[in-house]
Amino acid sequence: MMLQSAVSAKRLIPSIELPAYAYIPGAGLPHPLRDPRGHSYGRKRVSPPSLTTENWPTHRNYVLGLDLFNYGYYWESHEEWDRLLKSSGPESLTGKFLKGLVKLAAAGVKVREGSIHGVRRHAASAGEVFADVAAEADLDSYCGLDFTILQFAADRAAQLNYKQKFENGKPVRVFPFVLHPEAETMA
Repeated sequence: MMLQSAVSAKRLIPSIELPAYAYIPGAGLPHPLRDPRGHSYGRKRVSPPSLTTENWPTHRNYVLGLDLFNYGYYWESHEEWDRLLKSSGPESLTGKFLKGLVKLAAAGVKVREGSIHGVRRHAASAGEVFADVAAEADLDSYCGLDFTILQFAADRAAQLNYKQKFENGKPVRVFPFVLHPEAETMA
C-alpha cells in the first residue's frame, strides 16, 4: 500500500535522526545549509548516486526523502529529491519522476508559507508530471510508488483548503496522505 492515512506513517529509515525543525523560507528560521545555526550546516553534501528502478529500495537519499515528506519536512524532502534529480539526470525518466516528487514537496512548503496559489500550482504540476511519466514508462508504479495514487494525491493536494495555522518550525503533515513504497518491493 502506498497511500496511508497521515496518522499511520511509519519511518522507513528510523536510524536517521530527523532535523531539529522544519524549514520554511522567510519564516525567520536559520537557513539549514547556509546559517551556522542551521540544522544541516556543515553537513557534507556529496552528490548522491543515481536512482534507478532497481536500487530504490535501498537508496538512502530517495527513502530519506520519503521519510522527510511523510513527517512534514517538506523543504528538506524537496532538497533531498532535488539533489537526487540532478544526479539521476533531469531529462531521464527517473529524473522526471523525481521532478514530480520535488513539486509535491514544494506544494507542502507553500502550504506552510500560506501561499494557496503556490500550493495549487505546484501540486497540479506534480500530478501532470506523474501522468506524463506513467504514460512514458507504461508502468503502474515507479520506484515503489503507484502512479494512480500519486496523481490522486497531487490532485487532492491542489484542491484542499488550507486554513490551519502552523507553529513556526514545527514539522506538521499538511496533506491527508503519506507516501509509502509498496511493502512487497522493499528490500
